[in-house]
Amino acid sequence: MMENFTMLFSPVRFRNLELSNRWVMSPMCMYSCQDGIPSDFHLVHYGSRAQGGAGLIIMEATGIEPEGRISNGCMGLWNAEQQEKLSQIVRFIHENTASKAGIQLSHSGRKGSVKDGVQISLEEGWETVAPSPIPYRDGERIPHELSEEEIRSIIIRFGKAAQRALEAGFDVIEIHAAHGYLIHQFLSPLSNLRKDHYGGSFENRIRFLLETVDEVNKHLDQDHPLFVRISATEYASDGWDIQQSIALSKILKDKGVDLVDVSSGGNIQGAKITLFDGYQVPFAEEIRRKANIPTGAVGLIKTAGQAENILKSKQADLVFVGRELLRNPYLPTTSAMQLNEKCFFPHQYDRAKI
Repeated sequence: MMENFTMLFSPVRFRNLELSNRWVMSPMCMYSCQDGIPSDFHLVHYGSRAQGGAGLIIMEATGIEPEGRISNGCMGLWNAEQQEKLSQIVRFIHENTASKAGIQLSHSGRKGSVKDGVQISLEEGWETVAPSPIPYRDGERIPHELSEEEIRSIIIRFGKAAQRALEAGFDVIEIHAAHGYLIHQFLSPLSNLRKDHYGGSFENRIRFLLETVDEVNKHLDQDHPLFVRISATEYASDGWDIQQSIALSKILKDKGVDLVDVSSGGNIQGAKITLFDGYQVPFAEEIRRKANIPTGAVGLIKTAGQAENILKSKQADLVFVGRELLRNPYLPTTSAMQLNEKCFFPHQYDRAKI
């Protein structure tokens, strides 16, 4: 008898927003924008994954200002032209699929101004910023150390980008606090050597993120949940680790964050990470259990069976899939057909069911 995948294809609610299933397209940079503006490529890219049945599509890391992008090809949301093009993609998703649309708001910090992973010149790029004047790689330019006034300005820009996202029709906002980008740089005692209110103690290092959460939440209502992506560990001695992630997640829950999207690494160049299918799932499980907050699992999740097991064993509440959805945009739909489960299927393709 075929197993019933009741968790993976069941609806789930965050605030008043209901997702039709637990499949999530993980945010993945496409490096294909011009001046931060998405193109028809993005319409097809995100639209096809929504037609493929994922309950939530989270668009790629989106800079809240020009210097907040990773590269010149990254998406942005600081002006009306970017907002309008994003609204077209969201409108397509809402009108043609059962998916909800999310966006990941980000600031690259010291890891910005790059192309193909290599820092580009100031003429081609921009001066990077960071909590402390420590470059990501040896030989890179020293990033500008942010003043408290400049930190506050960036926090306000996160809020403005969130407001633009709501106006564009997005259902979910995710704050990117992982992978060595600016917020993660503040969290880590290895990249944050400040002596003021934003550095030193655990309470001070998490302040930038907490103030950003407060600022973004000012613009949200009960119909629009807030997710935060973190790196559970940076795989480095005396760095950010799972225990600090658990402590942070407890506070994020009290701050009104609806889900912690649990990834890892990215802040320390050369950190050794052992990759295997579902390698980050135990972090999501531990945070879910000890912080009592919903989590999203991510990291080499490839099949419906693997995803269902994560959910049934209470390791996470959502399953974020990245590379496998690049390989197969219709993974949720085709998995549902094989398993005799209900999932959105484009009515234009109904003949394919026979």
